[in-house]
Amino acid sequence: MPVLKADLAACQGYANCVIAAPDAYDLDDDGVVFLLKAEISDEDVPRVREAARSCPVSALTIEDA
Repeated sequence: MPVLKADLAACQGYANCVIAAPDAYDLDDDGVVFLLKAEISDEDVPRVREAARSCPVSALTIEDA
Protein backbone atom coordinates (compact mmCIF):
# COMPACT_ATOMS: atom_id res chain seq x y z
CA MET A 1 0.00 0.00 0.00
CA PRO A 2 1.47 3.43 -0.92
CA VAL A 3 2.69 5.61 1.95
CA LEU A 4 2.37 9.40 2.17
CA LYS A 5 5.37 11.49 3.20
CA ALA A 6 5.61 15.22 3.92
CA ASP A 7 8.66 17.45 4.23
CA LEU A 8 7.42 19.76 6.97
CA ALA A 9 10.41 22.09 6.65
CA ALA A 10 9.65 22.64 2.96
CA CYS A 11 5.90 23.22 3.35
CA GLN A 12 4.86 26.82 2.76
CA GLY A 13 1.16 26.32 3.48
CA TYR A 14 -0.20 26.87 -0.03
CA ALA A 15 -2.93 24.26 0.72
CA ASN A 16 -3.19 23.00 -2.87
CA CYS A 17 -3.01 19.49 -1.45
CA VAL A 18 -5.83 20.15 0.99
CA ILE A 19 -8.08 21.39 -1.79
CA ALA A 20 -7.28 18.40 -4.02
CA ALA A 21 -7.38 15.66 -1.34
CA PRO A 22 -8.95 16.90 1.91
CA ASP A 23 -9.22 13.34 3.21
CA ALA A 24 -5.43 12.92 3.04
CA TYR A 25 -3.97 16.35 3.85
CA ASP A 26 -4.74 19.27 6.14
CA LEU A 27 -2.91 22.28 7.57
CA ASP A 28 -2.16 22.77 11.25
CA ASP A 29 -2.60 26.05 13.13
CA ASP A 30 0.81 27.20 11.90
CA GLY A 31 -0.13 26.59 8.26
CA VAL A 32 2.05 23.49 7.86
CA VAL A 33 0.74 20.35 6.20
CA PHE A 34 -0.07 17.30 8.25
CA LEU A 35 -1.14 13.92 7.02
CA LEU A 36 -4.58 12.64 7.92
CA LYS A 37 -3.51 9.11 6.99
CA ALA A 38 -0.17 7.46 6.44
CA GLU A 39 -1.27 4.90 3.88
CA ILE A 40 -3.67 5.28 0.98
CA SER A 41 -5.75 2.70 -0.82
CA ASP A 42 -4.88 1.76 -4.38
CA GLU A 43 -8.04 3.38 -5.73
CA ASP A 44 -7.15 6.73 -4.11
CA VAL A 45 -3.56 6.76 -5.39
CA PRO A 46 -4.17 8.74 -8.62
CA ARG A 47 -6.11 11.51 -6.85
CA VAL A 48 -3.76 11.79 -3.88
CA ARG A 49 -0.69 11.61 -6.15
CA GLU A 50 -2.10 14.51 -8.19
CA ALA A 51 -2.65 16.44 -4.95
CA ALA A 52 0.99 15.83 -3.99
CA ARG A 53 2.13 17.01 -7.41
CA SER A 54 0.12 20.21 -6.96
CA CYS A 55 2.49 21.31 -4.16
CA PRO A 56 4.51 24.25 -5.52
CA VAL A 57 7.48 23.43 -3.27
CA SER A 58 7.37 19.63 -3.76
CA ALA A 59 6.96 18.97 -0.05
CA LEU A 60 4.80 15.87 -0.59
CA THR A 61 5.66 12.43 -1.90
CA ILE A 62 4.02 9.04 -2.20
CA GLU A 63 6.25 6.01 -1.78
CA ASP A 64 5.39 2.45 -2.63
CA ALA A 65 5.54 0.28 0.46
